[in-house]
Amino acid sequence: MMVGEETRLRSGEKGFNTASGSEPHIVSKMDKNDPSGKKFRSKPQLARYLGNQMDLSSFDFRTGKMLMSKLNKNRQRLRYDNNNQNKGKPDLNTSLPVRQTASIFKQPVTKVTNHPNNKVKSDPQKAVDQPRQLFWEKKLSGLNAYDIAEELVKTMELPKGLQGVGPGCTDKTLLSAIASALHTSAAPITGQLSAAVEKNPGVWLNTAQPLCKAFIVTDEDIRKQEELVYSVRKRLEEALMADMLAHVEEAANEGEALKEEGNGSEEMESV
Repeated sequence: MMVGEETRLRSGEKGFNTASGSEPHIVSKMDKNDPSGKKFRSKPQLARYLGNQMDLSSFDFRTGKMLMSKLNKNRQRLRYDNNNQNKGKPDLNTSLPVRQTASIFKQPVTKVTNHPNNKVKSDPQKAVDQPRQLFWEKKLSGLNAYDIAEELVKTMELPKGLQGVGPGCTDKTLLSAIASALHTSAAPITGQLSAAVEKNPGVWLNTAQPLCKAFIVTDEDIRKQEELVYSVRKRLEEALMADMLAHVEEAANEGEALKEEGNGSEEMESV
C-alpha cells in the first residue's frame, strides 16, 4: 500500500474526512449490510465503485477533501448548460441534404425551390377580418349621455320592427350596437338572418350584425323618417333665427347706449 495515495471507504459512516497520519482516506455512508471496509488506490477506482451516487469532479483524492472552488465552478457551468439547452439553436447548416439510402456513397439531392404549377394564393379579406367577442354589445349597457348641465339626455326610441335577440339585450344596448355598426362597418345592417339564433345564440350568432332580429325597411318607415328629419331641421332653423335676432337687438341696444352717452358728454362740455 502506497502512503498518501490510498483512500479507504468505511461503511456505516457519513461525510468526508481525513484520517490522522500520512494516509488520507474518505469516509462515506455505504451499505449497512457490508461490515468490511473498502480500499481504493486511485480516484477512477473510487468513481467506478460509487457510480452515479456521488459527483467526484470536485474531490481531491490526495487530501480526501472537496474543493469548494471547483464545486462552485461546476455548479455555475451546470446552470449555464441548462439555460443554453432551453434556448433554441439556429440552424446554420446550408449544405444540401443527402439521400439516406443503403448505398455507401453519398448521393446528392436536387433542391427545388419553385415550380410553375405552385402558386401562392393570398386572401386579403381573410387577413383583414379580426376575431370578435360574442355579445360584446353587453359592454355598452348602462352607459348614459349627459349634457353640459349634467342632465340626462333622453335616448331615442327604436321602431317597433327592431327587436333585440340574445341574453340581456335591452333597447339601449341595441341602440348603441346599431350606432356602432353604422360607424364602424360599411356593410348593410340586416340583423340576424338565421332563425336558429333564437334557440342557441352562442352558436348561430353572426358577429358582423347587431343583436337584433331580421327586419325589413318599408316605404312607410322611410316616409316617417323623412318627416321626422324635416321637423327637426325646422326647429333648428327657428332656433338659429331667434338667436340671430337676439344678437341684432343686443347690438342695436349697445349702439343706442353709446350714442346717448356721447350726447351727454357733449352737453357737459358746452356748459
